[in-house]
Amino acid sequence: MTADSAYYFAAGAAVILIGFSKGGFSGLSTIAMPLLSLTISPVRAAAILLPIMIAQDWVSVWAFRRDFEARNLWILLPGALIGIGAGWGLAAQVSEAAVRLAVGAISIGFVMFMLLRARLQSPTASPANVAPGLLWGAVAGFTSMVSHAGGPPFMVYVMPQRLTPRVFAGTGTMFFAAVNLLKAPPYFLLGQFSRENLLASATLLPIAILATLAGVWLVRRVSAERFYTLILTLTFLIGVKLTYDALHDLAA
Repeated sequence: MTADSAYYFAAGAAVILIGFSKGGFSGLSTIAMPLLSLTISPVRAAAILLPIMIAQDWVSVWAFRRDFEARNLWILLPGALIGIGAGWGLAAQVSEAAVRLAVGAISIGFVMFMLLRARLQSPTASPANVAPGLLWGAVAGFTSMVSHAGGPPFMVYVMPQRLTPRVFAGTGTMFFAAVNLLKAPPYFLLGQFSRENLLASATLLPIAILATLAGVWLVRRVSAERFYTLILTLTFLIGVKLTYDALHDLAA
């Protein structure tokens, strides 16, 4: 497979996963950025996917405009802003290999979290406390800036509150819609909103929209357990590959 064909394959698969995530297979978007990072720079991969995610966010914002927990947003977003700033500093100051290492480590960490998340469910609901919210908001902002993978830190903080499913989904939708908008200026300052990257985003957007509709259809018809097992396995393998390549480059 040539470099160009590998890129197009990875890009197509990445936006399909983002679409499936928005269509009901929550969490699948986490693998999109690591997958695309196998073929191009992680920072460029994130910049190409960001406009697509922003466009899809606002469809979800409209759908959940009345179903979210505002206190969580007021607590999480200031921390997220700090985390985004830290992620921007990492991308601006260190080598591509170091960013790739961060993406690989986040991918492996995501799989570990998904395997252990049932233990986060406490029998009684926890309140939305400020200090933990600022901490996990910062972690979510950092991982989202580096790898579009802010979901696990968000869930670590919000899941113990035992919100209703719709309010949980709506709060996550509002949080990440805001986070993705906050990430746009740093990516612009990194020089990643080039004409070439924006054209790539525009080309891939129709695929993402179709994948969203397909996700809505598929979520009612396939075994979610088998589907997620496959995705978690792929995420782990991609994370190991990115981490190995990054360590090899850093040691060279």
